[in-house]
Amino acid sequence: MFSDTGKMLVISGLVAVFLEVLLLAAQKEGFPGWLNWFGRLPLDFSFRSDKFGFYFPLGSSLLLSAVLSILVYLFNKFIR
Repeated sequence: MFSDTGKMLVISGLVAVFLEVLLLAAQKEGFPGWLNWFGRLPLDFSFRSDKFGFYFPLGSSLLLSAVLSILVYLFNKFIR
């Protein structure tokens, strides 16, 4: 039982590192806006003043949570 959990944690960590490297490379290369919409969804709150800035990405968090939940569900459904 614990070996399956460990494998899942290692795989999810490797996927997270891969995605981060991919996003950093895309940012450095200046890909033309294929991910610019993320962080600017309708429920992403942003407030800026002269000395203070506040950003709360609620919409992006909800979308990311839904997508990851679907991916984990499909992974569990087809792998087991």
